[in-house]
Amino acid sequence: RARRSSPGGSPVLLELRKVSRSFGGLAAVKGIDLSVETGEIVGLIGPNGAGKTTCFNLVNGQLTPDAGSIALTGEHIEGLLPREIARRGVGRTFQVAATFASMTVRENVQIALIARDDRQGAITSRASDLMRLEADALLDRVRMTRFADRGCSTLAYGDAKRVELALALARRPDLLLMDEPTAGMSPRSRGRLMELISALAHEQNIAVLFTEHDMDIVFGHADRVIVLDRGRIIAEGSPDAIRHDVRVQAVYLGA
Repeated sequence: RARRSSPGGSPVLLELRKVSRSFGGLAAVKGIDLSVETGEIVGLIGPNGAGKTTCFNLVNGQLTPDAGSIALTGEHIEGLLPREIARRGVGRTFQVAATFASMTVRENVQIALIARDDRQGAITSRASDLMRLEADALLDRVRMTRFADRGCSTLAYGDAKRVELALALARRPDLLLMDEPTAGMSPRSRGRLMELISALAHEQNIAVLFTEHDMDIVFGHADRVIVLDRGRIIAEGSPDAIRHDVRVQAVYLGA
């Protein structure tokens, strides 16, 4: 299958077509058409229960759609296991930062690098002997070098989020799914983290699809915004267009 380009000429990296998924008769997403271009930052917003996390779980293989197709660089990925989809270039971060609390920051990143390279038996050997230089380069990218030898259990929440970002980048993703990347952080820390994510995405041509409840973050950093309500896309466009969309204001943003 040939890889499609958008009307603007950028390659379409991720494409969902007529995707639906129900749970016990309740439709979580209903016939969604959604695409993300290479290097594009897309905000996926909507009220609680709109279907945002279900979309993420469908894309990274935790769920299989009841109907429709999901393509990555033109190849169908629906039905593949999460680890297979990760190997094809899809990374993910979660609402709660997921790290090995008993390990140092550097060791966490080294483990992610070892897993990426599928080095058999390496996990059981000392992580400090493997991938140190590459781990330190990743920590420098997310501005966590000075915390390399700190235990993850001692980190402030915002710093743990940066480590999780390094873990996701360790797999060299083409697409990064970020489920509320700034949740639980102070307004100042939110802005700094999202600025870092945007800079890394643009530098490395990584596409980002993220959910977020902080509209200042969404409108300040997304190239495009998609709005879900009750499992359907009700609006899509530039941040400015979405901000002034009457239907979106009624459903989600308020007057």
